[in-house]
Amino acid sequence: MELVVVMVILTLTALLVFPKLSKTGEGELRSSARALAATVRYLEDRAVSTKTAYRMRINLDETAVEVTKLLPDGEEQPAGDVLLSKKLLAEGITISDVITSRLGKVTYGEVLLDFGPLGLGEPATIHLRSQDGRFYTVQAYPRGGRVKVFDSYSGAAI
Repeated sequence: MELVVVMVILTLTALLVFPKLSKTGEGELRSSARALAATVRYLEDRAVSTKTAYRMRINLDETAVEVTKLLPDGEEQPAGDVLLSKKLLAEGITISDVITSRLGKVTYGEVLLDFGPLGLGEPATIHLRSQDGRFYTVQAYPRGGRVKVFDSYSGAAI
């Protein structure tokens, strides 16, 4: 009788856990989108509070995000902050495209998002894609620190 009870408990546990295991790619995608959104918020807060200019370099070809500090002479240097130098995107997550008011939709190359003493300079939408074709959207709004994350490919205008 005890063995039957243990088998029922294990079966129920497996039924509850199995659906979550098959969506690990979605979990990495969600985690990457949230990490990117948190970095944008933090970068905006830091730029406003320290009156320092920063630049977020989004390289679509290499799926890389790098944050640098802008010096008054236009030179760039590493941000010098542990939170701004960590890897944001999980393995297998790519940047599908970036949409800004200045550049429109960019699907390759590099996009620069500038953060000044007033915060983010222009609205930006970043689409992340997992290997299985799922999308998450990160929308950043200028001068307010507002960033939204959607669990789909959202092309909504900012």
